[in-house]
Amino acid sequence: QVQLVESGGGLVQAGDSLRLSCAASGRTIKMLTMGWFRQAPGKERDLVATIALNDARKYYADSVKGRFTISRDDAKNTVYLQMNAMRPEDTAVYYCALSESPWCSGYECSYDLWGRGTQVTVSR
Repeated sequence: QVQLVESGGGLVQAGDSLRLSCAASGRTIKMLTMGWFRQAPGKERDLVATIALNDARKYYADSVKGRFTISRDDAKNTVYLQMNAMRPEDTAVYYCALSESPWCSGYECSYDLWGRGTQVTVSR
């Protein structure tokens, strides 16, 4: 069964950094676009970043641009989200998702599989 498992979440202070990982099992993600989403309490799930085949296209939400970096290691079948200069408003459950499209970006993509999420909490 194809599965995405997020890890790396936790409690950090404002200004700190955190690196999330999304490990895929059951299939290779090499030919897929991968994305990160987040959902804060009482809010809708928001798109954070996406990365396409061979790192060719990246998308970042305005709220994280310049602070977060999405990357992938296809040999490890894993996608990462490096989060720097974190703010309390970054507090959310972060979800990994995959799209069958190799070349889509951001809101162009439709997502076919989701992980269960990892909690990120940023204190003041």
